[in-house]
Amino acid sequence: MIPVVLSGGSGTRLWPLSRGQYPKQFLPLVSGNTMLQETILRLDGIAGLQAPIAVCNEDHRFMLAEQMREIGVKPAAIILEPVGKNTAPAVAMAALSASSEDDVLLILPADHVVGNRAAFHQAVIAARQLAEQDLLVTFGIVATEPETGYGYIKRGDTRHGAAYQVAAFVEKPDLQTAQAYLDSGEYFWNSGMFAFKSGCFLRELEKFNPQMLAVCRAALSAAKPDLDFVRLDKEIFSTCPSDSIDYAVMEKTDKAVVIPLDAEWNDVGSWSALWDVTEKDAAGNAIKGDVLTVDTRNSFIHSANKLVAVIGVENLVVVETDDAVMIAAKDRVQDVKEVVDQLKKLKRSEANVHRKVYRPWGYYDLVDSGDRHQTKRIVVKPGAKLSVQKHHHRAEHWVVVKGTAWVDKNGDKILVTENESIYIPLGVVHSLENPGVIPLEMVEVQSGSYLGEDDIVRFEDQYGRI
Repeated sequence: MIPVVLSGGSGTRLWPLSRGQYPKQFLPLVSGNTMLQETILRLDGIAGLQAPIAVCNEDHRFMLAEQMREIGVKPAAIILEPVGKNTAPAVAMAALSASSEDDVLLILPADHVVGNRAAFHQAVIAARQLAEQDLLVTFGIVATEPETGYGYIKRGDTRHGAAYQVAAFVEKPDLQTAQAYLDSGEYFWNSGMFAFKSGCFLRELEKFNPQMLAVCRAALSAAKPDLDFVRLDKEIFSTCPSDSIDYAVMEKTDKAVVIPLDAEWNDVGSWSALWDVTEKDAAGNAIKGDVLTVDTRNSFIHSANKLVAVIGVENLVVVETDDAVMIAAKDRVQDVKEVVDQLKKLKRSEANVHRKVYRPWGYYDLVDSGDRHQTKRIVVKPGAKLSVQKHHHRAEHWVVVKGTAWVDKNGDKILVTENESIYIPLGVVHSLENPGVIPLEMVEVQSGSYLGEDDIVRFEDQYGRI
């Protein structure tokens, strides 16, 4: 069985922590591990698993690879989507990348919480047995309340071992309909997790959406290797129909079965959902970071940097980050996406990036900025090197505060150590490398008429960004 990790999705309902360039699956929301890492780690103990295949947006490739490396996992492939086309093309790419059409794929979104690992393992093992019989298995979450934020799966009467034949997939209901679903006992929440043979899925996809499969085959055939990644052909893949697995295959096939899963599952799709799965104090508050409360109940309070004091409130969500503070009633957290929509319309960077921005070589933190200057804290991983580049509109002053830097300045190699500085004039070709075994930390002061990140002309880059 091959785990296939789908790490798409913007996670805008968890803004300001989750953003377009750093979505929730790459955040440690529930434990010390990120949600992506937890998705892989919860498979420990299931026999016969092969190396995973990951499918992600190309903008997230280095975060995914680094987080996999941190937990000692080397994916069999990391497939980069140049544009998002929903889950069906992503899964088709994984199925086409499998070594055999008899390989069973376990499709896992990278942003779920599963509290009962033993129950999850039991369901996965049962799903593998059914998939080997050429059935397309989905996992239906045993509903505990009339949830209106999930789609539902109606089970049929026919049994297939631990599973039921799927009678129907239904859209997110209103509250009255959701209550009727819950009362009937015939409906499960749609988890978005699946298990099936790669060949079986591809045959059904060809039957119901041959154009999608043809485009996926062509995009993969024209793909180019890039370090540890498989970069799909953008021009071809952009023509692919966009559809979910449910619409493209599962609602049409007669091979769909659903396994009931009762494993304390949550897709953490909102701040209230995160409050549900987070440990709480005696007053029902879920608290992370430097927080003080007085007469506060049933609230979620997250501080990333500053002391946050909350007094005399209940049922609130308060989230503080480097560059934003969000306060919402807990029953209005679904409206966070409206704030993100406003930020996008205003073309504000807070919609997509944090003050701290991760790069394949490390990260930078924007400490201060003005009309003609900005200051960054830069951290470069041991052995990492920034691209050979120049700027048309800015000069840079670098001060090393920890570690050692190799600086190439117009062909001159200069070693800069702690408490030393170097000046990079406008238009000078330069590069920066950390030759040491500890992180290199620097303060960078930029000055000039334009300070945007797109004022970079790259000549060489080991991360394929030219």
